Amino acid sequence: MNIHAALIAFDALSQETRLKAFRLLVEYGPEGIAAGILSNKLKIPHNTLSFHLGHMSHAGLVVSRKVGRSVIYSANFAFVQTLIRFMIENCCIVDFARVGKDKKRGCDVIELSECCPPSKKKKKHE
Repeated sequence: MNIHAALIAFDALSQETRLKAFRLLVEYGPEGIAAGILSNKLKIPHNTLSFHLGHMSHAGLVVSRKVGRSVIYSANFAFVQTLIRFMIENCCIVDFARVGKDKKRGCDVIELSECCPPSKKKKKHE
């Protein structure tokens, strides 16, 4: 991933309605949800949702497919994984975060370390 693609994705998520829609799409997993149901759950008009989904689709965050007369939207999990990996590998200090492999489950794992050491509380009588 390049910085331009990351900027487009973060720009798309920096709007409240799009972030709420994206979070719902993540909850529905790879199966996705029909645009009409998503519109009802978010309590926004269909045309407004269509605008926001188009914006997120252009950014690579969502994908759609036609099932009968419905359009089903889902989060583009492969893209999001690439975006997260880009942030960790290119923007974070190695001591703060890294992507590791969970060989048992066969997946990537984000490992975060404590960025700040625990504070030492002074005793009251000192």
